[in-house]
Amino acid sequence: MLMYALILFASAMVGGLLVLRVGNIRERTFKLLLVFAGAYLFSITVIHFLPEILGGAENPGRVGLYVLIGFFLQMFLEYFTSGVEHGHLHGLEQEKSHSHSHHFTPFTLLIALCIHALLDGALLAHPGEGGHLHDTDALLAGVVLHKMPAAFALMSLLLHQLGSGKKAIGMLTIFALASPVGLFLSHFMMGQEEGWQMFTGIIYPLVAGSFLHISTTIFIENSPEHNFNLHKLIASLAGALIAVVAELLA
Repeated sequence: MLMYALILFASAMVGGLLVLRVGNIRERTFKLLLVFAGAYLFSITVIHFLPEILGGAENPGRVGLYVLIGFFLQMFLEYFTSGVEHGHLHGLEQEKSHSHSHHFTPFTLLIALCIHALLDGALLAHPGEGGHLHDTDALLAGVVLHKMPAAFALMSLLLHQLGSGKKAIGMLTIFALASPVGLFLSHFMMGQEEGWQMFTGIIYPLVAGSFLHISTTIFIENSPEHNFNLHKLIASLAGALIAVVAELLA
């Protein structure tokens, strides 16, 4: 668990601090990386996460309801984050034109992203059948793959909004700590029967719905006119294939 916490923290910090190192990354390259990450996240959710929480559920219909709620909860959070959690940089452009600043502040952005990050961390303590933990390395990879571009986009926005590298790094650090906190909190709460039932019946379905929204939004945003793009297709297939292989080897 400690190793997972360190990986979660480091992935967010590295993703954010890359902004200071590389500046503006090529848009095409960044989009292809996002498509790859989105395909992996979508695939691992469909072939690993959803079958597990539905297979162990006493009431699969209720679990499906919470998955749906999680999908729309993520949509609500994105009102405050401008899509930063799936690496979208359009919020920065909107900030420059002052056309989208009516709800964006560094603090509301950070709070919304931390809520999402807490759920990400909680996911990695998920139980399998009989109360045993399944291998979560594949899910950890999915969280890391969408956390790094999210941190990159967050840092870009914070540097523009705050005008201070120190303040931006401080807020990035808070974001990076949120997922490890979620991991430790879920581990503690799942030691109690009520906490176990809440996480398996509510929290994990909510996270699954959130992942479905993030991953599908990545596909939609990177193909706004639904044009065929061979490079995006290859990136998508590569992400899905790696997810399948990771699941088979788990």
